[in-house]
Amino acid sequence: MTRVLLTGGSGFVAAHVLGLLLKGGHSVVTTVRSQSKADSIKRVFSSYGKDQLDFAIVEDIAKPDAFKDAVVSTPPFEAVIHTASPFHFNTQDIQKDLIDPAVMGTTEILRAIKNGAPSVKKVVITSSFAAVRDISKGDCPEYTYSEADFNPMTLEEALSHPAKGYTGSKAFAEKAAWNFVEKEKPNFSLVTIEPSLIFGPIVPGLHSLASLNTSNQLTQGITMGIAKERIPDFGGYFWVDVRNVAQAHIAAMELSAADGKRFILNAGLFNNKQIVEVIRKHFPEYHSVLPSESVEGGNYPAGGIFSIDNSRSVEVLGIKYKDLEEAVVDTVKSFKLA
Repeated sequence: MTRVLLTGGSGFVAAHVLGLLLKGGHSVVTTVRSQSKADSIKRVFSSYGKDQLDFAIVEDIAKPDAFKDAVVSTPPFEAVIHTASPFHFNTQDIQKDLIDPAVMGTTEILRAIKNGAPSVKKVVITSSFAAVRDISKGDCPEYTYSEADFNPMTLEEALSHPAKGYTGSKAFAEKAAWNFVEKEKPNFSLVTIEPSLIFGPIVPGLHSLASLNTSNQLTQGITMGIAKERIPDFGGYFWVDVRNVAQAHIAAMELSAADGKRFILNAGLFNNKQIVEVIRKHFPEYHSVLPSESVEGGNYPAGGIFSIDNSRSVEVLGIKYKDLEEAVVDTVKSFKLA
């Protein structure tokens, strides 16, 4: 059993990480922004007592010393999994709403661990493929991304548009984490996880249809008829199931072979036409809102798209990726329970 601090426990990825930690017999304290979030998690995981599941309220992860108290525990923490970071484009202040919470949230927790939790030996941070990809290269079908790549976006570019603000925030936060470890030389080793677009089931009782992650909003929209006249194109094209993302975090925490490494998580290519066809195959109740076979859109870029090398996640973390059909079916089923 490992004593683990998990940040942002009610989040889409974190809720699945929390479930695996608890099933694995680990003892977890998870940070939440409010008591109501803690109460919701308690209801969902009601079979676990306070000795295995407890909470620390951190209202604003971007504040100085935000995690100072949260990292102190009896018994002491041995690992930290940091998932808390914003993922949305609805902002009027990119610096305040996207960049600061990502960067300061990351550096504040690393500093708090170094100063107040010397027992911690492993820190796993949820980053994103957005921290890897160089969007200035475009679709570049001849290129294969790997963990050696880092998004080179400047702060000036990031502040020009919310979508760029998000991708920039992930790169800035991850670079800040690696720089911290290099300069401060803490007792812990660092691992970062870089998922592509995350699909997969939401956790009923914690997640609602009104607060879906950006990737799942596409799938829900298709079940509501947004693709009936034209299937929307989408610039992601690479995806991973949230359950594989959760597995990767646990493996990264447990395996010494993961220490000091970045891991891209990607199950393969997808387009929205494929999602429509999976829904058509498995959910006849949505046939009336789905596009006909002749409706256009939802294809891959005409000139092709780059590739992603996910071999490190398979070889080191042992990830066996779920296929798109299973992910979409389980996702839509979970919407019905929300």
